[in-house]
Amino acid sequence: MAGGVIVAGVTEERAAQYKGRLTVYVAVTCIVAAVGGSLFGYDIGISGGVTSMDDFLVKFFPIVYRRKTHAHENNYCKYNNQGLSAFTSSLYLAGLISSLFASPLTRAYGRRASIVTGGVSFLIGAALEASAADLPMLILGRIMLGFGIGFGNQAVPLYLSEMAPAHLRGGLNMMFQLATTLGIFTANMINYGTENLRPWGWRLSLGLAAVPASLMIVGGLFLPETPNSLIERNMLNAGTDVLKKIRGTSEVDAELQDIIDASELAKSIRNPFRNILLRRNRPELVMAIFMPMFQILTGINSILFYAPVIFQSIGFGANASLYSSAVTGAVLASSTLISIALVDRLGRRVLLITGGIQMILCQVIVSIILGLKFGTDKELTKSYSAAVVIVICLFVLAFGWSWGPLGWTVPSEIFPLEIRSAGQSITVAVNLLFTFAIGQAFLSLLCAFKFGIFLFFAGWISVMTVFVYLFLPETKGVPIEEMVFLWRKHWFWKKIV
Repeated sequence: MAGGVIVAGVTEERAAQYKGRLTVYVAVTCIVAAVGGSLFGYDIGISGGVTSMDDFLVKFFPIVYRRKTHAHENNYCKYNNQGLSAFTSSLYLAGLISSLFASPLTRAYGRRASIVTGGVSFLIGAALEASAADLPMLILGRIMLGFGIGFGNQAVPLYLSEMAPAHLRGGLNMMFQLATTLGIFTANMINYGTENLRPWGWRLSLGLAAVPASLMIVGGLFLPETPNSLIERNMLNAGTDVLKKIRGTSEVDAELQDIIDASELAKSIRNPFRNILLRRNRPELVMAIFMPMFQILTGINSILFYAPVIFQSIGFGANASLYSSAVTGAVLASSTLISIALVDRLGRRVLLITGGIQMILCQVIVSIILGLKFGTDKELTKSYSAAVVIVICLFVLAFGWSWGPLGWTVPSEIFPLEIRSAGQSITVAVNLLFTFAIGQAFLSLLCAFKFGIFLFFAGWISVMTVFVYLFLPETKGVPIEEMVFLWRKHWFWKKIV
């Protein structure tokens, strides 16, 4: 409501009239923006490796170090320590809080402002961690990293969705996930190298986070703002110029009109978080909650956080465990390329459902192998250890071309402009909330459930695969400002909206 006049927003489907192509300009800007994902990935990958390094444990978690080296300790429980879990998970709690503050900044000052803010915060966090003299300083560094991730994860997927042409939005949006996976792989390789740099190798691992942070800051300063954000902030001429430039044509009237209509409605909404609770926005709210929740409940972050810890727990040596986690990082990065190639051809639903089925099978197989061949009093043979690594890689492969990228892509492309920043903040907050919860609880769950932890995650993957089949419409090729029409045609959501 604005001045007593009801603003309708986008009321006509104009997708067929959209013009434009993938320009070098938009490809370069999307690549630079996606560097923000490498921050998220680097931290996921670096945490698990650092927490398995003896020098790091001796300095900050001596109890864990003594338990790790105890000859008769329960294999599943040797790393179970809430302080060690807090080191990993505190970042995500801070990210959860900051993502909510990022929404008004992103809306009022543009996507670039949040990208730069996230980079600066991450740079400060990397410096604190690399120079940490005690545990409080280490945790403070993690909190600053969390603030950076909250801002970056809120702004970057939005930026990519708004810059990309509709028919290629899925692939370009996945640049964020590709950067994330490359960050994970890079972190794993760095950990593999710094393990032997004693006693300061862990400082180098943590401090090198400053590299992607610096790239994010520089990129954010030189990136153009999205046309959607410019027009929403009453800069119509600038927004029109950017739209023509990124589409490579002056025939942008249909897309421009959709953005103008959406921005008029957006400007009439004073409280996006209250507006997203309205009945007409119920499908978007449900997806903003359940898509990131299910993404984490696949168990992938537990494997990526604690890959070296998991592999050491099941009998791998320190170097072998780091090498194995580096392999999983490489598989994850390469599998994202599969998704980029297929998402705008096959669609989102096919990848999500088939990926879910493959992940279920992999979790069940790992659980069976560990249940039959591994325990407190017995180690895995080399052949079974190799089998576990192979199956975990197949699990990571499936995640990498399905729920990994699409857990971010789908929410970022479905929100109407008036609730887009709020919706993305909810998506990021839910993702980080469950990342925090699983990160904090995983080592205890591993100790309590033992091999059953993999069945626990398999159950959740079964639920989310059914959820996608029933409730998620196909968004392939639909302009971002016309997503509202999908819900009106869906067998279930049309009853709601």
